[in-house]
Amino acid sequence: MFAIDHLGIAVRSLEQSKQFYEKLGIRVLPEETVEQEKVRLAMVPLGESRIELLEPTSEDSPIAKFLAKRGEGLHHVCLRVSDLPGTVERLKKSGVRLVTDKIQVGAGGHLYVFVHPSSAGGVLLELCEEQR
Repeated sequence: MFAIDHLGIAVRSLEQSKQFYEKLGIRVLPEETVEQEKVRLAMVPLGESRIELLEPTSEDSPIAKFLAKRGEGLHHVCLRVSDLPGTVERLKKSGVRLVTDKIQVGAGGHLYVFVHPSSAGGVLLELCEEQR
């Protein structure tokens, strides 16, 4: 099973971005920090999927580098899969380039891995599985 889990949006100010969605009348979930990605985030639930607002916590974070190069905007698309280890193994065997080979634990305890844009039509693609 595949579904869009979330769209990751790089922002300079998490607080200002949260306020925008709240003005629309949308509830924003409490902030979380993902130390290994050097990012603070807030999820905005939208039906079956979400928007993930991403603010860097250091100048050397991937999000800080993205903001410096491209400015605020869509950073990645995340697909939810039912068997992340099996999916990752299948992709590796077929020559798909991953950002890292190791599955990591992210916000909300989700397991995730990123597929390099060179293998995904120019889009940074995150694959995630909810940890049971």
